[in-house]
Amino acid sequence: MMTYEECIQVCLECMEACNNCYSACLQEQDVNMMAECIRLDRECAEICGFAAQAMQRNSRFAKEICGVCAIICQACGDECAKHEHDHCQHCAKICQHCANVCRDMAS
Repeated sequence: MMTYEECIQVCLECMEACNNCYSACLQEQDVNMMAECIRLDRECAEICGFAAQAMQRNSRFAKEICGVCAIICQACGDECAKHEHDHCQHCAKICQHCANVCRDMAS
């Protein structure tokens, strides 16, 4: 069984990866091609931070928030995986892991 502490750590790692990917995507030559990746990086970073905070304060909605976090992490990971940039591939891997951990926490 996943503990809050373990899930919080994974969410914070995912938030960091998404923020790094977001920043790196903005430096790419064809930023328009990266628009959906950038959008999902921001959304994923935000929900991961929110999920970590919800678990830290033992919110009664933590499981539901983790469920939503899993959906957004999956979408972000799927989008990042479409791009060959190292930062996108790294982010995709971490997002997929976070999606799995949050799904476990939500169940």
